[in-house]
Formats: sequence, structure tokens, C-alpha cells
Amino acid sequence: MKKYKKSLHSVLRNPTGILGGIILFSFLIVAVVAPHIMPYDPMAYQHIDGQLARSVPPGRIFWLGTTHYGRDVLSQVIIGSRTALVVGFTAALFLTFIGTNVGLIAGYFGGPVDSLLMRLTDVAFGIPFLPFVIVLITLTGPSIWNIIITISVLMWRTTARVIRSQVLSIKERPYILAARVSGATHLRILYVHILPNVLPMAFLYIALGIAWATLAEASLSFLGFGDPQMISWGQMIYYAFLTGSARSDWWNVLPPGICITLFVISAFMVGQAYEEVVNPRLRDRR
Repeated sequence: MKKYKKSLHSVLRNPTGILGGIILFSFLIVAVVAPHIMPYDPMAYQHIDGQLARSVPPGRIFWLGTTHYGRDVLSQVIIGSRTALVVGFTAALFLTFIGTNVGLIAGYFGGPVDSLLMRLTDVAFGIPFLPFVIVLITLTGPSIWNIIITISVLMWRTTARVIRSQVLSIKERPYILAARVSGATHLRILYVHILPNVLPMAFLYIALGIAWATLAEASLSFLGFGDPQMISWGQMIYYAFLTGSARSDWWNVLPPGICITLFVISAFMVGQAYEEVVNPRLRDRR
């Protein structure tokens, strides 16, 4: 526990980590209080003097303007933060959980088990991500949970490789050999003795996974494969291009685009700061 607290303090002392954490925390606050700060219903059609408020530019009534369909852009941007957080954090946890366990089992047992799991990992690396996800979403239907599952099914591969390389080294250390001699089960050795030593690297891939998953969801929504029942930043850009308003109504594209950029970059900034904790040699290069 002290080691993890020390790692957290190291990240908080890093200017990059601080800035990224502030941005992520700001998005989290916005997502939590979204229903209370949205000026309008994000799905409602707004009217001015009895007329549909179609493509109204930013102003006093609609701070970020309205869409081609007459919906408030600011309200959609605010509620879109919830989709980004749900997809980003949930998919990151899933893919890190899968990748960590695959890496633990492959590295610890070795032999045929390692060969089988690493060949599966090679297959996962060989599958192009976007076409694979598009096919799965087409077959399973465009829902937020199907998007999360399809992202998790494929993006665990890098985590598995890195965790496996660490386990190969850790399992040869004296305290692991002593645990075997004392009669500890494989399960205990894996999750009591080895797992705590690879958790820092797993935490790193949670931070990176948030960025990957959010970018993947935005890409899928932009292509029209997003959940039609939920508003996301990628979906906002998709509708802007679908209606042709992206060329003339910059406020339909710029706010969600900025949010996607800030969210993804902030997650990578936190990941970079934490990577310097996991790998001290990176600090020496600065």
C-alpha cells in the first residue's frame, strides 16, 4: 500500500500528470452534475418565436448554438461527457483485467499454455481493429455495452504482452521459489505473490486504455455505429457531417472535437506521468 501511495504522490508531483488529472477530474465533475447544469434537454427540439431553432449560432440564448435539428449543442456536449467516461473507464478496466490475467497465466505456466495464449495474442494483433469492431457492432447491434465489449475483446493484447514479460522475470525470484517449496498453490503464487508486482504496470494500461477506448468509441460513433439512444461527442460530429452542417456551422463540430481531444490527451498525460514512475529510466532522460 505504501508503494502505491508513493507512486500516486510521484504522479501528482509531475506537472504533466497534474494537468492531465485536473482535466479528467473536470470531465468527471461535469458528468456527475450533468442533469443539473444542462440548460436544456439535449434531445429536445428548441424553438424561437414558434419556429424551430435550426442551426442557430452561439449567443445569449444558446451559448454554443444549436444543431441542424434544433437541439442545444452545449447540453449535448455536457451529457456526452457521461458516455466518454462510461466507455473509457469501463472498457479500460475490462481490457486491463483480461490482458493482465492472460499475461499472468502465460508467463507463469510457460510451455504449451504460454504458446497457446501468445498465439491467441498474435491473432489479436493481426486483426485490424476498426473493421473488426464494425463487423461485431453490425452483428450485435449498436449499443453502448456492445461497443465496450468489442473494444475489450481486442485491445487487451498489448497489456498481455507486457505483463507476461514481467512475470517471466518475477517468477524466477527467490521469494517465488520459496513459496513453491513451502507448498503454496499456483493460484496463491499468481495472485498473492506475483500480481502485486505487476499491478503498477496494469494501472498504467488502465490510464492508456481510457484514451484508447474513448477514441475508439468516438471513431465508431462518427462512422454511424454509435448507440442511437445515447449522445456522444463522436455522434454529434457524425450528425453534423450527415446533415452537411459541418461545413457552415462550426459550432456543431468544434466543441465535441475539442472535448474528444482534451479527454484523450489528458488520459495520455496521466499515463505518461505514471509511466515515469513505473520506469525510472524515463525520468533520467529528462
